[in-house]
Amino acid sequence: MNWDWGAVRDFMPHFWDGLLVTLQALALGSVISFALGLVWALLMRTPTRWVRWPVGVVTEFIRNTPLLVQLFFLFYVLPEWNITFSALTTGVVAIGLHYSTYTMQVYRAGIEGVPAGQWEAATALNLSLRHTWTAVILPQAIRRVVPALGNYVISMLKDTPMLMAITVLEMLGEARLYSQEHFQFTEPLTVIGVAFILVSYPASLLLRALERRLVR
Repeated sequence: MNWDWGAVRDFMPHFWDGLLVTLQALALGSVISFALGLVWALLMRTPTRWVRWPVGVVTEFIRNTPLLVQLFFLFYVLPEWNITFSALTTGVVAIGLHYSTYTMQVYRAGIEGVPAGQWEAATALNLSLRHTWTAVILPQAIRRVVPALGNYVISMLKDTPMLMAITVLEMLGEARLYSQEHFQFTEPLTVIGVAFILVSYPASLLLRALERRLVR
């Protein structure tokens, strides 16, 4: 096997385009998963059974079905109901929605980990429910779960190649398209593999350092 540096050079413009799309999907998907996951977690703590039950059913269904199935459903089925989004928007929504059911569990663990004395102190100070959550409970809970949320960001990064299935040209999609057009697979796929390592491994080290710092 001969390594062709010319193929690498020719592929790099496509790689940068794919990297930009990958980072867009990752960033927007992360925002959706973090925000929606917190909403799910708060709804699951409401005393109203008719709120908790539907939320529990929906989140369990999403968490226990493959992301790829959800991508196909949103991209191919929703247009039959006259609900149409671009491929990238569909991918972002699918990733964010799927991972929100996991971040929900992280938030729940963080909230349950807040000492009972904090709730009692808020009650003793006659704080409103909204103030108790925003000023006392959530700041402590979120601080505890930041490393776990970061782990899901890395998982989302590694799942972005699935967007290729709905025509989104992220990094792997660009590599596949280039390979098919030029009949050169080794160089572009190697570049993509190295790129994922260069992004995910330093991020994992950063999360470990952050976890050690927050635990102090």
